[in-house]
Amino acid sequence: MARIRMYATAVCPYCQMAERLLRGKGVTEIEKIRIDSDPALREEMMQKTGRRTVPQIYIGDTHVGGYDDLAALDRAGGLDPLLAS
Repeated sequence: MARIRMYATAVCPYCQMAERLLRGKGVTEIEKIRIDSDPALREEMMQKTGRRTVPQIYIGDTHVGGYDDLAALDRAGGLDPLLAS
């Protein structure tokens, strides 16, 4: 299964929904990068993704985007192949 990295905060409901969707797909490990505890990590996220909101999800080297992007990818049938890569 592909490596999952997610920029997140402790109280973000979209982060929790993204994690729930991924766990439902069989993902057992999610590397969470907590940007609320380190301002430098927020800056890193914004430089890498061009976005300010969380979650920002990477599957392998692919930037998926936020929860809405992840859910849309799943509905389009693209999430399972990406997870398997």
